[in-house]
Amino acid sequence: MYSTPIYKNVHFLSTFDHKSDSKTLVIMNTLSQVYDDDITISHNIIPLDFESIDGVPDSHLWSQSDESPQRIQTNNPRDSLIPVIDLSNPCAIDLIGQACKTWGMFQVINHGVPLELVKKVEFEARRLFALTTHEKRKVLRSPTGATGYGLPRISPFFAKCMWHEGFTIMGSCVDDAKVLWPHDYQRFCDTMDDYQNQMKLLAHKLLLLSLQTLDVTQEEINWATSTHGSNGALQLNSYPSCPNPSGTLGLAPHTDSLLLTILNQYGITGLEIFVEGLGWSPVSPIEGAFVVNVGDLLHIFSNAKFPVVYHRAMVNQSKHRISVAYFYGPPIESTLAPLSNYQDPCFRSLLVKEYIRLKATHNDKALSLIRI
Repeated sequence: MYSTPIYKNVHFLSTFDHKSDSKTLVIMNTLSQVYDDDITISHNIIPLDFESIDGVPDSHLWSQSDESPQRIQTNNPRDSLIPVIDLSNPCAIDLIGQACKTWGMFQVINHGVPLELVKKVEFEARRLFALTTHEKRKVLRSPTGATGYGLPRISPFFAKCMWHEGFTIMGSCVDDAKVLWPHDYQRFCDTMDDYQNQMKLLAHKLLLLSLQTLDVTQEEINWATSTHGSNGALQLNSYPSCPNPSGTLGLAPHTDSLLLTILNQYGITGLEIFVEGLGWSPVSPIEGAFVVNVGDLLHIFSNAKFPVVYHRAMVNQSKHRISVAYFYGPPIESTLAPLSNYQDPCFRSLLVKEYIRLKATHNDKALSLIRI
């Protein structure tokens, strides 16, 4: 038996002064506060206790009437269509622009992120998810919270549960890490901090390259690529081995909300993308590569020139799959609007935080709600 989980209050970030043992509260005026303050959907966010089950419970079995996990076989594997772009290639700008306009996704190599750091992130993620269910639930996020351990945020929009457990980081993860490893938390924190810094730099670079292929003003480039006030979130995903992978989903079909997502699959196939007329096909992992995809905000900003791609995660019968995603977005108080040089905007302008709230309450209907 496990004790009743204690939900975290993520409206405040708790810090401790070790010299005085006094506790201070720092108000979080960031992406996490948008979720905490205004999202009203309350739901069960506790992942399945994977340690205690032998089969797949009915709550996690997806039928044909749900978002069917069955693959549609095609003659053109989706992963052969997704470009692999070498950032050292002199034509990288044109290749990224073409990939964004055609697929809304590409893989990137020679990106400059140290391989040693990438491996450390995987090690620390596996160390976290290897903890007992009881230990992980000590850092369970609140039903409307932003950070910590829990189910995918899109869970309320689906009748069935996903074969998934996740851990979300926005900024410092020191409070959660101290709970999980009271005497050995610093290594986890340092690794995640270093990785977030590297991801932010890479996202900035990729955005700059992609926007240079659009009819965009310098002011608009500055808005999208400014690191001052920008927001990022690091999502550690765990998909335990599953006794019935054909009847389950690791992550249901969705689009990402922010500007850009950078994903490491860590060598195990699971990511699948939907292509109109073709169906679902995998994006095979490439050693040393990151998968990069356009998010809703970049789709809006590009006036729909960059499409958003529906993607999902499948699970494996014999392997425990880990993936790590970094979501990059602009300041939450800034105004989001289609590029000014297009005379016929597809979307109305609104604050970034307004769109995040729309997405959190309406999921895939959010874009249609702001379409002109």
